[in-house]
Amino acid sequence: MSPATLTRPFPSRASDTFEFQDILYHKADGVARITINRPQAYNAYSTAALEELATAFRDASFDDAVGVIVFTGAGDRSFCTGGDVKEYAEAYIDVPRDYWKYMALFRSYIESILNTGKPVVARLNGMAVGGGNESQLACDLTVMGQHAIIKQVGTHVGSVACGGSTQWLPLIVGDKRAREILMLNEPISAAKALEWGLVNWVVPTVRRGDEWLPDASPADIRKAQKGEDGLSIDLSQLDSFTDDIARKLLASFPECTRYTKQQVNFWKDLAWSATVRHAQDWLSLHYVCWEPAEGMNAFVEKRKPDFALLRQRAAEGGSSEAPWGPPVKGCQACGAKNLPRTHEYCGSCGQPLS
Repeated sequence: MSPATLTRPFPSRASDTFEFQDILYHKADGVARITINRPQAYNAYSTAALEELATAFRDASFDDAVGVIVFTGAGDRSFCTGGDVKEYAEAYIDVPRDYWKYMALFRSYIESILNTGKPVVARLNGMAVGGGNESQLACDLTVMGQHAIIKQVGTHVGSVACGGSTQWLPLIVGDKRAREILMLNEPISAAKALEWGLVNWVVPTVRRGDEWLPDASPADIRKAQKGEDGLSIDLSQLDSFTDDIARKLLASFPECTRYTKQQVNFWKDLAWSATVRHAQDWLSLHYVCWEPAEGMNAFVEKRKPDFALLRQRAAEGGSSEAPWGPPVKGCQACGAKNLPRTHEYCGSCGQPLS
């Protein structure tokens, strides 16, 4: 019996047929391309998208015809803006224990990038915010369009960026810069991202007519994104540069490349494995607190969170964890327990509380 006719648990070519809803997946000429396809939500990943992404990365990992994976987002505004905050506000504040399950899917997604055994190139076609930055940090190499920015948002939306950023930013940009990114949540321009080592290359994406503007100002970039004053965003150089990197990566031995990735992953794996399960539990428990409710509702309502109110309540000896205070009251009329301290009437029978 020839090797070609043997029944193998892992055939050389993986599946080419998938019914994905939130991502695009294409394989050709040794390159697998995975695209988050939710431009209407700035390519924020939904719960369903996390499963689709992990499936695509696993398929590309197992397909012997694939040597390089390119990871990007649809359109030219966003690579990925992390988790869908609207989904968080609607689903996980109401049932915090389900966020633990969500984080299990997120861990599988990030680990599917780390564990591909093949180089993964992030193509930043737009902003990489929150979990979008964590996604590109998980990749091996990053090509960034000059109009894109990198940003963390955790402490401004009632969360913590412990899905890769708290673990890996100190390794990549150093301790002080990591704290600046994580605590100030200010946008990092493409030029600064390159200087700090957040990305490998920055490619021109702003042009006026036939002229490229490699030194485009922030004002030029804003106008290009709006199509004003003859300026526009053009991703053709980003595409050609990314394709060139993929060709260079294909010109190497696959097993040596796989083991090189495994060796270089040591510090990332160590930091990740030592912290992410703790993060999964802490984040799910924290969803019962006031901070995520205020931060994410403010995001959905397009207003600033009331940071000062929570600090003021804590300073005055009140509760900054629960909007109506700790559940310490009981109702003498109906016997209900665990009622909020600030409530004057029983939520069960309506009688006044002493």
